[in-house]
Amino acid sequence: MEERVSEKFRSLVESAEKKFARVRDLPYHGRDRCGPYFQKVFKAYMKLWKFQQENRQKLVEAGLRRAEIGEIASRIGQLYYTQYLRTSEIRFLVEACVFYEAILERYYFKGSSQDLGLAYKELRFLARFMVVCLLLNREEMVQKLVERHKSLLDECKRTLQDASFKDWKHVVQEIVRFVKADTELVTVRPLRYCVPYDSHPVLLNVANLKAWRPLKLQDALLTSYHHNEVKFSDITLDTFRMLQCLEWEPSGSFHQIQLTDSSADGVCNRPDGFGINHLKIAEAMDDAMLPPNPRKAILYRPSVTHLIAVIATICEELSPESIMLIYISASGKAERNVTSLPTASGALMNSSQPILRVPHAHDLLSKESSVTTDNHRKYGSESHASVDDKGDSVDSSGTCLWLGSRGNGGVNKLYPADILPFTRRPLFLIIDSDNSCAFKIVHGSERGESAALLLSPSGPTFSGLSSFDPTRNGSLFTFFLTAPIQAFCKLVGLSNSNLEMQDVYRKAEGILSSAFSVWEVILSKSDNLEIVWARVLPDPFLRRLIIRFIFCRTVLALYAPCGKNRYLPECQPNLPASVSPTCATSQSTLHRLASCLGVVDQFSFTCSLKGTAQITKAISEIEEVCREKGTVC
Repeated sequence: MEERVSEKFRSLVESAEKKFARVRDLPYHGRDRCGPYFQKVFKAYMKLWKFQQENRQKLVEAGLRRAEIGEIASRIGQLYYTQYLRTSEIRFLVEACVFYEAILERYYFKGSSQDLGLAYKELRFLARFMVVCLLLNREEMVQKLVERHKSLLDECKRTLQDASFKDWKHVVQEIVRFVKADTELVTVRPLRYCVPYDSHPVLLNVANLKAWRPLKLQDALLTSYHHNEVKFSDITLDTFRMLQCLEWEPSGSFHQIQLTDSSADGVCNRPDGFGINHLKIAEAMDDAMLPPNPRKAILYRPSVTHLIAVIATICEELSPESIMLIYISASGKAERNVTSLPTASGALMNSSQPILRVPHAHDLLSKESSVTTDNHRKYGSESHASVDDKGDSVDSSGTCLWLGSRGNGGVNKLYPADILPFTRRPLFLIIDSDNSCAFKIVHGSERGESAALLLSPSGPTFSGLSSFDPTRNGSLFTFFLTAPIQAFCKLVGLSNSNLEMQDVYRKAEGILSSAFSVWEVILSKSDNLEIVWARVLPDPFLRRLIIRFIFCRTVLALYAPCGKNRYLPECQPNLPASVSPTCATSQSTLHRLASCLGVVDQFSFTCSLKGTAQITKAISEIEEVCREKGTVC
């Protein structure tokens, strides 16, 4: 009887693994064609889980180990995470967290330091769990996982002395560096769209929209490449911030859900056990008033041909009256000598060992594969490429972005002309680069639809801001677009980690929130607003990016150490003069914010406006909006 139960269990495991492999290998971008496959593999794992619960004693007597139960739960967590990557629905991310946390709390991988294969499985599990916790902003859990990762490595070095864990040390180094950069400034508010802080996502009545229909953000492509940039797995600090900026903050009763509540069986206390009733979390998180999150494709160090192929796929499947956002953070320069230590996304394990590469997106979050010579060529060559020393590191044409090292030539060069074919469909383009000005030619050269462009400053780190290093802190421009108060504090040299200053920072957040509402009204009523801006303004995510761009431009234009246009971001086509850095509303907003934080002396306000009735009038407008919103000014 026990043999029959064991055979049935192994058969269910094999069937579930085969179905999982089919879903795992499907691309994350494009339409969600894998919905039916997801349901099949989900049902297969639920059937497997239920079978092992009902026959636990017999399976244990037949030799079932707790680690095998943990592997099944880990697979289900992976399944939920990959579904999040395809749909951008946070409920799937939360479900992955539920499963992973149950595995951790019930010690399913206990004693893994005595078995090399089991140790690698726990290390992979911990790395996957870290990524999920990062995306859910569970900093305390991330710290707990890092400590467990370190202690496991120490135990393995003592008990498995013949094995090498050097590359797993780089995983710890990456996550520590990432967390340090992300938590250097205290977050006053979520990065995600949060109705208490952001304007309610109602459809604005845009005066200049006329007969045009508004556009809705449906898909976003996010990619970043800078040498030695802060990253973990395939998520760089810049894409991490932008990803959250394009999602809704979970609402409803979700905040009261206890993820750590466990039963004696090591599973969450839900009717069906172990958190498989994802519809209950979905109902708790969903807000009928909020539209779904736009789908996002995250590409790490893609070749230009791969990037173009993904853009083409998304554009081809773009729905009518929808728009695609492309965010690219890359340098206009190539490194002349690219030699770096292995990292968590490129490191390789010794091929003689039973486990393979340390986490890459397709390994850390999805699958395990064996190390081969081809893998070494693919991932190792980029870190140890021999680069030509001829000429300057800046591309001679000055018109491209580098998505990789210069040793690979044109494969890594992205030109503005590469984007033009996709302007047959509505496009919202954000270029964060020291060569962003090269992409200004996209405006006026579109193939069908007018594109909206937000371009970062092209100048290097300006004088007086040496403390802001993009390789350690991420891009300042992206920081302004995703966390404007934190970016402002970083610019002027403030640290909001002081608990005594938290009330001041909350007041500053209120000032900025009210000013953003004023800018929204100004844009919506403007008769000079270009049609492309008028069409995207009703979309809450794109509207917020536009408003934060206005704030960023105002701050940098009036920041005393700048003084040159190359330090200023640009937009194409131009926004109305009523939101320019020289107008009274913009300057009064910045003056109030700087006064609140005690840094007025760091900005050069226009003399003709300083202290005039124009500023008084603009302040009155902001205060009126404050009263309407019920916020503190």
